[in-house]
Amino acid sequence: MMIAKRAGALLLWCLSMTSLYASDKTMWAEKPAISLFGFVDTFYVYDFNQPDAQQRQPFLYNHNRHNEANVNLALLQMRLEHPKYRSSIALQVGTYADDNYANEEGAAKNIYEASVGFALNETSTLWLDAGIFPSFIGFESAISTENWTLTRSLLAENSPYFLSGATLSYRPNKEWFFLAAALNGWQRIQRVEGSSTPSFGTQISYTPNEKVSWNWSTFVGTDEPDETRKMRYFNNIYGKFQLSEKIGLIVGCDIGYEQKEKGSSAYNSWFAPILITKYTIDKNWATALRVEKYHDKDGVIIATQTPNGFQTMGISSNLDYTPAPNLAVRLEARWLRSRDDIFPKEGALSNDNVFIGASIALKFSQNLK
Repeated sequence: MMIAKRAGALLLWCLSMTSLYASDKTMWAEKPAISLFGFVDTFYVYDFNQPDAQQRQPFLYNHNRHNEANVNLALLQMRLEHPKYRSSIALQVGTYADDNYANEEGAAKNIYEASVGFALNETSTLWLDAGIFPSFIGFESAISTENWTLTRSLLAENSPYFLSGATLSYRPNKEWFFLAAALNGWQRIQRVEGSSTPSFGTQISYTPNEKVSWNWSTFVGTDEPDETRKMRYFNNIYGKFQLSEKIGLIVGCDIGYEQKEKGSSAYNSWFAPILITKYTIDKNWATALRVEKYHDKDGVIIATQTPNGFQTMGISSNLDYTPAPNLAVRLEARWLRSRDDIFPKEGALSNDNVFIGASIALKFSQNLK
């Protein structure tokens, strides 16, 4: 009797595995979906300090030209999506690529994304991806229409927009998402010359419902060669809340530490708190208010060579007009104030900076097959 039960159980297990294998094999045979995505963000900024250089600030990488109409980002992306594998290739041009990828050689600055990945389990909830990809750190994107404000926050401009390496991600359900990454460095496509030390990162996201989401991302590594290697430990934490049908809120903070010298037990630190609130007036109009601070007295991320380092607060307000879902016309006024005179002003320096910016951005997508 016992033998019959065990034989029956074994038969059921074999049948179930055969069924899963057949289903999995059928899934691999499915044709992938291929789509095309495009985005163009044109802009004009007027800086009331009237700096001599067109590139206004060394710590800003978006919409960073004075009294000049230009293209911040023009992006063309092809995506391949399949239940078991995926890939994305995206090329870019614009002032954002020129400024933010300045450390990359040759045509590398024109690569927005180049990645490929595949599922590691039958339910396609565990993925391994490798290549160059948008950063999992922070709540702001290089694509301006995905952000509540036109210009990027100080913490977004001075943490990675892109990363390269490999990621292992797991989404067990709609609420939780986990990611671990081995990286080439702090916003690097190629590892720093002379460095043999990989960097690492993590992400944990919790979205209990459509109105609330929490995120914690980390980076552990270095941005220097082995000879002068100083370890960097970084956290980005934020919460995003839809308080009502019309009012949204983002609260976040960057906190980082870096060794003062190689092998040292003493650390320099920086932090950057932020609050953004968005009010949706109607289906075509919205406005947002941002209050932020960036405290980097030791110049770990933003070096000023001044007594108080980069200790800057800012306020901005924008008005957005969206006549169609894929078209955005935006206007923003922004004020920055620092403890030291660090902002170029008519051949000298000032501790205040006021500027206005305008943008017309268009995106499109098309399924190819």
